[in-house]
Amino acid sequence: MQLSATPYEERLTAPRSWWLISFLVGVSFALILLPFGTLPLLGGLVGGTAAAAVVASAYGSPRIRVVGDSLVAGEARIPVSALGSSQVLDAEEARAWRTYKADTRAFLLLRAYIPTALRVEVTDPQDPTPYLYLSTREPEKLAAAIDAARTANA
Repeated sequence: MQLSATPYEERLTAPRSWWLISFLVGVSFALILLPFGTLPLLGGLVGGTAAAAVVASAYGSPRIRVVGDSLVAGEARIPVSALGSSQVLDAEEARAWRTYKADTRAFLLLRAYIPTALRVEVTDPQDPTPYLYLSTREPEKLAAAIDAARTANA
């Protein structure tokens, strides 16, 4: 397995507001447990905040990587030889591909808090997925990394 000529890795971290919401969930748990005393109140604050933060971190932080001859997007692993052309999507075009231009068979690594994306055609005839929609903060770099990995492994 060769290393990619242009290695790429990005973690789609959750926005700061999610961490504030996690704290507010903890405050809600604390208020629910207020009638039971100070210790349950503190337990609700810490436990509720921690549980909400774990959920926010798990959902809100998938990774996109180009590793060797594969594109790894969240749980999906796709060989770059099965990928075609890439299209960098600005905020307006990304919204269009998330809504009325979307194909229900497409693979979407969609995070609404990231306005830009990359759309990559799938050329494998055995795969019913027409394209990948990947939310990314750096779509140009991701497209360049995929192209470099494809030429390095050709």
